[in-house]
Amino acid sequence: MIDAVVHDAAELVVAPGESYADGAVAIEDGRVARVGSTDAVTREYPPENAVERVDATGRAVIPGLVDAHTHALFAGDRSDEFAAKLRGKTYQELLAAGGGILRTVEAVREASDERLLGNLLGQLDTMLAHGTTTVEVKSGYGLDAETELRMLEVIDTANARHPVDVVATFMGAHAVPTGRDAEAYTAEVIDDQLPAVAAQGVAEFCDVFCEDGVFSVDQSRRILEAGREYGLTPKIHAEELSHLGGAQLGAEVGAASADHLLQATAADASALAAAGVTPVFLPGTAFSLGTAYADAEPFTAAGATIAIASDFNPNCHSSSMGMTLALACVGMGLSPRDALDAATRGGALALDRADGVGTLTPGAPADLVVLDAPTHVHIPYSFGVNRVGTVLKGGTVVHDTERLASGGVR
Repeated sequence: MIDAVVHDAAELVVAPGESYADGAVAIEDGRVARVGSTDAVTREYPPENAVERVDATGRAVIPGLVDAHTHALFAGDRSDEFAAKLRGKTYQELLAAGGGILRTVEAVREASDERLLGNLLGQLDTMLAHGTTTVEVKSGYGLDAETELRMLEVIDTANARHPVDVVATFMGAHAVPTGRDAEAYTAEVIDDQLPAVAAQGVAEFCDVFCEDGVFSVDQSRRILEAGREYGLTPKIHAEELSHLGGAQLGAEVGAASADHLLQATAADASALAAAGVTPVFLPGTAFSLGTAYADAEPFTAAGATIAIASDFNPNCHSSSMGMTLALACVGMGLSPRDALDAATRGGALALDRADGVGTLTPGAPADLVVLDAPTHVHIPYSFGVNRVGTVLKGGTVVHDTERLASGGVR
């Protein structure tokens, strides 16, 4: 018996530039064995020989979505800050008053590990139901070695327990703790937090918020270079609220990705593309802040493969990649297919996944989504509506709306 055959798809999206009408996917040993027309695939891999047989007649099949930038592990509630922003408060004003990141830091420090794990597993359930099969989750709501380590341990536990692949990023340099000096705290991240994180061995990336009033370019460079010495690949929050030089720094240190880029320039785009750094755009952030959206055109013109991600966090409170695609189309001007490619293969590149993640090419992990819609265009077209019907992870059905309704698989 083979793992699964998904057949008769009205549209099968395989990878950027590759798709089929009336397509099928055969899955063996958790990976894609064959893609192509239903006739060709099912002659070689008869559906009756599969553990899972998914009839996708009239529906589109796409790779599992890759959400390459989230802060999904948190505690507390900041919905009142959303209302305050609507009354004219800026994010910087809320942060100066003890809100924003620092407010969530207090809630996370007070929460038990069990509470944090329950929160994250619940968020992962929602992400999976919306088609996300791989997600990056950052620490950064601890801002001390003990709590940052607790967060990374919870992320590691969630990865082991949940079908969604969870990629851990250490971000002790998310903000400067209350009453602390940025330079002294930079030294703490480098001298205390990074060695402890490296000893624990669960984080893959090191990220920093390079922003005016948070971490300077020099401080960010020192943190990322120290992280690399401890085996953590650099990532960087760059050019979100001001143009400080974070994108150029990302190119300099060879980061896996530079994220946000709302204030980035054409020169930044060229530098990132030349360095092979994936630009990650977060249209949900622009939406939640009420600011102009990032311009992807200079980056694609420079030859970069772009990614889009949700930036799910208490300040951008949506984990739906479907909504992210809609905002990327309407706010950034991406075509539906370009947005989907950015949310699949682009996201995988931002996470240094080179084994076909974000595609359905032969040999790739068999992570795929069957939509309750005939084409991928219905994802952004039906903004605010979840078009995900069935999700397979490694060739196993892990979410199905029909089975869920009858009490079956979640």
